[in-house]
Amino acid sequence: MSTQSPTRIAAALSAECRSRLMEMAREVNFAEGTRLFREGGHADRFWIVRSGTVTLDVHVPGRRSAVVESLGAGELVGCSWPFKPYAWRLGAEAMTPVRAYEFDAERVRMLMEGDPSFGLVVGHWVGQVLAHRLQATRIRLLDLYAPHGGGSFL
Repeated sequence: MSTQSPTRIAAALSAECRSRLMEMAREVNFAEGTRLFREGGHADRFWIVRSGTVTLDVHVPGRRSAVVESLGAGELVGCSWPFKPYAWRLGAEAMTPVRAYEFDAERVRMLMEGDPSFGLVVGHWVGQVLAHRLQATRIRLLDLYAPHGGGSFL
């Protein structure tokens, strides 16, 4: 994914919106192999990667979790925090040492509710990220399960 991808914070949010959001950030570090969250857990925070790689995965009963995407610098980790019931729909793990900005989801939701224009911009960004990840997952599933040369999967 290019540095100018519309899903990366620098391309998705204006300098003013980024600044307002970053006022609520705290710097955190994760060692390689650290689980950031598991499917079904409470989505009470989210992260923006500063450096390193985080993978998103889905639990597969009786097998290892299947990686659906890898995320790097400037990318949002955790998209479930704005939506009730605030539960993770995927899992996430640090594949390398990761430096990130961490945000308290409730505080950000309160700011979004208190400032509808800010809320619209941040909500639109999260929506763009979700749309991108759904498409990436669809392509990955086609690669894994569609019959070769068999046409469309969906």
